Amino acid sequence: MGIPLLATDVPRWLLTILPLAWTAVTAALIWQTFRWPQIQYRHASYRVDAQGIEIARGVVWRSIVHVPVSRVQHTDVSQGPLQRRYGLGTLTIYTAGTAYARVNLQGLSHASALAIRDHLLPRRSDDGV
Repeated sequence: MGIPLLATDVPRWLLTILPLAWTAVTAALIWQTFRWPQIQYRHASYRVDAQGIEIARGVVWRSIVHVPVSRVQHTDVSQGPLQRRYGLGTLTIYTAGTAYARVNLQGLSHASALAIRDHLLPRRSDDGV
């Protein structure tokens, strides 16, 4: 006695829809993997001025975060292996407070990330460190 591949009591219309649903889900995942990051990148921006940095991002739900220079405690610039390969970096800003205590800005050129970091660092000469 062999093991049946499909149950005999499954409706025929369900057997027709399952491959179509599988194809649709696979296509959506492929689109999400390759196309969505480009769309997200186009809808992200930042602005640096004397008061601080403003980061806007989001395709469907838009969020704008303004980090004043007076709230910046320290900053980091990091690069993963792929970012290093393409000359990119991630700027991480740590702030005082609980809301948005850590703000990331990804996809910057490494030189831009370093320049923004230097701009946001305090320029006090009385620092004991």
